[in-house]
Amino acid sequence: MNTSSMSTCDIKIWPYTEQKFNAEKTGGEPVIPSLNLDTDLVMACDRLADVLIKAYKNPIKMQIDIARYSKLIFSKNTGHNEEKEEKLLERCPPGHEGTKLVDKPATIIDVSGTIIAWYLLDVLTETTQKEIRAATDLLGPSLEKSVKADGNWRYNQEWLKQGSENVGSTPGCINLSPAWFQQGHENLSDPEVSASLKGPSSKNILKAIARPAAIALAALRVMRPQQYFAGL
Repeated sequence: MNTSSMSTCDIKIWPYTEQKFNAEKTGGEPVIPSLNLDTDLVMACDRLADVLIKAYKNPIKMQIDIARYSKLIFSKNTGHNEEKEEKLLERCPPGHEGTKLVDKPATIIDVSGTIIAWYLLDVLTETTQKEIRAATDLLGPSLEKSVKADGNWRYNQEWLKQGSENVGSTPGCINLSPAWFQQGHENLSDPEVSASLKGPSSKNILKAIARPAAIALAALRVMRPQQYFAGL
C-alpha cells in the first residue's frame, strides 16, 4: 500500500470519527458510517469516538496555567539543572497535592479549561492491537540493525535492551518518514524517504502501519485539529 492509499483510508475514517464524537458531545443525530469502511474499521472508529467522549466528559482540573508555564520554558531547558528546575517549580507549582488514581478515560485541563492531555484507556480494539503487533514484527530487522555498541544515546546498545522475559518488540531506534527533511546535507532541497523505508520490506511496512496510523490520525483530528491539518 502506498502513501496515497493510507491517506485515502485516513480521509474516509476521520470525518466519521469526528462527526460521531461531535454528535455525542452535543446530543445530535446518530452518525452513519460510510459504506466504504469495513467492519473492523467501523468498530475501531466507534471505540475511538466512545473513549474520546468519555475522556472529554471526565475533566481533571489542575491549578496551573499552561500558557504561562510554556512561556517560561526555553528550548535549551534540559531538566538537569536543579537550580533552574527549583525556580521553575516555585513559579509554576504542579497544581495538585499528592497522587490521583485515574482508572477511566479522562482529560487533564488547566485553570482556563485548556486540555493539556488526553488519557484514552482501552481505546484500541483487539484487531487494531494485532495489526500494530504485526507491523512491529516487520520492523524487527531494521530495529536490530540500528543498535550500535558505540552509537549516540539514540542507538547505543546500553539503553536499548530486550526485556527480562525476552518478549515484545526488538529494541532499537529507527525513523519512518516518507518525507524526511535532509538537514545538514548540501544541495538537497526536497524531502527524502528515510533510510528505514528504503529497504525491500518498505512496502509491506507501509501497508502494515496504514490502518493503525489512520486511526491515530483520526484521534488527532479530534484532539488537536490544528496539528492534524498542519501535517497534511
